[in-house]
Amino acid sequence: MSPVNSGESSGEEFSDSGRQLTRKEIRAREKSLTTEGNDVVPPQAFETGHAPQVPPAMPAEPPTVQQAAVQEPVHREAVHPEPVQHDVQPEEPVHHDAPLHHEEPVHHDASAEFAPHAYDAHAEPHGDAAHHGYPVQHGDEAHHEDDAHHAYGEHHEDEAHHVYDDAHVYAAGEHPEEHLDEPAHPLMAVGSSVAVVPATSKKVRRRRRWLALLLTLAVFVTALVVGAQFLKPLLGGNTIADYPGPGTGEVNVSVEPGEGTRSVATKLAEQKVVANPDTFLRELTASGGTIAPGEFQFRQEMKNSDAVAVLLGKGEGKVMYFALSAGLRIGESLQAISQGSGIPVAELKSLSDAPAQFGLPAKAKNLEGYLAPGEHRFPLGTPAKEILQNLVTTTTDELKAQGVTDPAKQYDVVTVASIVQAEGGQAEYGDVAGAIYNRLKPNNTETAGLIQSDATVTYGLGIKSFHIDEDQKADKSNPYNTYANQGLPVGPIGSPGKNAIDAAAKPKANDYMYWVTINLDTKETKFSKTLAEHNQYVEQYNAWCAANAGRCT
Repeated sequence: MSPVNSGESSGEEFSDSGRQLTRKEIRAREKSLTTEGNDVVPPQAFETGHAPQVPPAMPAEPPTVQQAAVQEPVHREAVHPEPVQHDVQPEEPVHHDAPLHHEEPVHHDASAEFAPHAYDAHAEPHGDAAHHGYPVQHGDEAHHEDDAHHAYGEHHEDEAHHVYDDAHVYAAGEHPEEHLDEPAHPLMAVGSSVAVVPATSKKVRRRRRWLALLLTLAVFVTALVVGAQFLKPLLGGNTIADYPGPGTGEVNVSVEPGEGTRSVATKLAEQKVVANPDTFLRELTASGGTIAPGEFQFRQEMKNSDAVAVLLGKGEGKVMYFALSAGLRIGESLQAISQGSGIPVAELKSLSDAPAQFGLPAKAKNLEGYLAPGEHRFPLGTPAKEILQNLVTTTTDELKAQGVTDPAKQYDVVTVASIVQAEGGQAEYGDVAGAIYNRLKPNNTETAGLIQSDATVTYGLGIKSFHIDEDQKADKSNPYNTYANQGLPVGPIGSPGKNAIDAAAKPKANDYMYWVTINLDTKETKFSKTLAEHNQYVEQYNAWCAANAGRCT
């Protein structure tokens, strides 16, 4: 082999042809070595015979002329993904008159990943080692190895193994054909051995892309699922068509007279009797039945068909329901009972006109005053008499609770209570009852035993009004006229509530003889002991009526 450096001076640089290089060319060569420009394969790599000579790894310090003279060039080839077939084999090796490279030592960045051994150091070369690209150590192996370690440092040994693992460098005995689907690895141009730059394979990049795609898809699907859970209640997604039934608990639902099926369906859904008002309405329409007013007893979470059966009276849950307001007259009370129970008004009136069978005294003409106000529920099919008896018993029980046990006395108390209910506000019930009893006293000279209630007169006339004229007041033929007839009227004038009964049974002691309600909205009532004072309060009532036209008719 020809010596590496044939010049006399180590400070001069020569090209392959022996020509001295310019400073521009030297800088270009240094830049190429610094950037590891290995994408250009020397043309000698494709020549047959001996592999192109590559300068050894550059030491940390520039070698002297004598050191450079004893170094032999290391032969290497560029690594190709497929073996290169050479058709022509030269009979003699090609000798170069000039050194392949004569360069000044280049100091490389410590971050560059150079491997001192690019091939398996323990592999035995097969055949022509130079042809297969394996390094051949000549007589001065130790010298080259020391130079390599001196140039790159001992710590590069571990890095070299790391490079081999990532870059899949072929060891002795492996064949390139087994790695045809892997990318070719660039050849390191500088160093005592062939080094490979780590590169990410296509398979690794493909796996990373698939992993990123799967992660994105998973996040998207999760967002859809979570979003659907939030939107489902807003879109009605949680509404079911029907409960499986039969249901639990007990729920009472009232159907008012004239109430529509949509309103009833909404009530049932709000009480969780049925799952969906729309599907319930379809079930009700398909049944062909109509809903009657009343109180119905359901269970929660019933099947639509079961709830329809209750409303149509086909189940055991239907009950008769009605509500009576305090102050209703007998005719109004019987009408409400008929609507809630389905019993004809005529049947109820016939029973009411025979009050003795319900325990009332002989002077009672009907059940007026004894039909207790409030909400009432009875099982479906309950007889009319049983219903009326229940209402009467409720009233008499309250009288007994207040210490009034005699039926005749009870009748008088109920009569007073009915006037109290009609004349005064609830807050003044006690004072109104006391004033009535004051007027009924034998020594009463202020009113001469006359109660003088407008409400009793209008009841006897069969009208409802706040005003009566002088002729109506003077009509003694009206048994309920307390202006013309002393004492109590012949009977109650309506159904008193519990508070009115309690006030009539235990009146508030006072000296009042007169009372007048001056505000029909608030039921404010003024009391007085003399007629002159009473007339002043009457003027206040007239002023309120003038300010509220149409209210005092």
